[in-house]
Amino acid sequence: MHIVITIIALLIVLGVVVFIHEAGHFLAARWAKVRVDAFSIGFGPAICKWKDRKNTTWKLCCLPLGGYVSIYGQEDMFNRKKYLELPKAKKIGHYLSVPAWKQFIIIAAGVFMNFVLAWGIYSADFIFRPKTVQLPVIGQVIRDSVAFKSGIKSGDIIVKIDSTKVTNWGELIIGKELASKHNADVLISRKGKLIHTSLEPAERWGLIADGSKVEFRKKGFFSGVYSGLRETYHQSKTLVIVLKQIITGERSSKQLGSFITIAQISGQALEMGFFALLSIIALLSVNLAIINLLPLPVLDGGYLLILIIEAIIRRKLGGKAMEISIICGWVLIMLLFAFTMWNDIARVMGLN
Repeated sequence: MHIVITIIALLIVLGVVVFIHEAGHFLAARWAKVRVDAFSIGFGPAICKWKDRKNTTWKLCCLPLGGYVSIYGQEDMFNRKKYLELPKAKKIGHYLSVPAWKQFIIIAAGVFMNFVLAWGIYSADFIFRPKTVQLPVIGQVIRDSVAFKSGIKSGDIIVKIDSTKVTNWGELIIGKELASKHNADVLISRKGKLIHTSLEPAERWGLIADGSKVEFRKKGFFSGVYSGLRETYHQSKTLVIVLKQIITGERSSKQLGSFITIAQISGQALEMGFFALLSIIALLSVNLAIINLLPLPVLDGGYLLILIIEAIIRRKLGGKAMEISIICGWVLIMLLFAFTMWNDIARVMGLN
């Protein structure tokens, strides 16, 4: 039964996130009057498919670990000569028939929609689900810990960690994680007086929350929308910093996971309830957006970078070098997929 719940949760989470991403590309292409040949959720043979009024084939495929939108002529973006040789009738609705700024919007729309999805979920969570929040008030400081040595005392309130404002204990923990490799500049409030102190990097700072200092928070519409935007930004910033730390070796690459990790976390969330599952959808949506913005030729970020370079140098890129870079991009993606799969298999088998 647990495996069934895990599979169902994975299909729901991936299905929603992928559909929203691809819907962004689809809607932007339709807006730009570029033809969309196919909209697929999943890969491989189609379980079911149909065509709409504008001749777009909609497919639900048997391997539901992604999806794609097939835009007419997008594969010719590095072979403009092929486009120019087309008869006039076949240029109608072609990707290269629209100006570069519209191509940019078509490519960026998937990432944009993922951010909007996360923003909407986080906003709804703040508006419709009042929370009991643990305030960042220190109840106890463990003796000889880095916090103890820095002079933090019981009753202090953590206001900021580096440049990030702290309003609850969860944000304090995230701030501590982001400062795991450098001295953290911590702003505390002590009896109404603001004091700066510095905490050395450590696995634990030695702070224990004052469990009696909680607050029941319910936000109105505009406050909830703003908080949702702030949470989306905060999650995005956290992921960017974590990726940077993994690339530079400051953080272990064993933390990277594949769809197995996504399935396990999604299954746990589904068992916890509707809002927990929505939170995972929002988090995965942010993750997909940030990963897609990486400047690899096969990802949205790579294509956006190419359009920006073309706008700066005022000529189109192409040729053998571009073809090789795209092949290298695919190789990197496949290697990353294999690496994350190995991480998950090793973790499940207890080899890590």
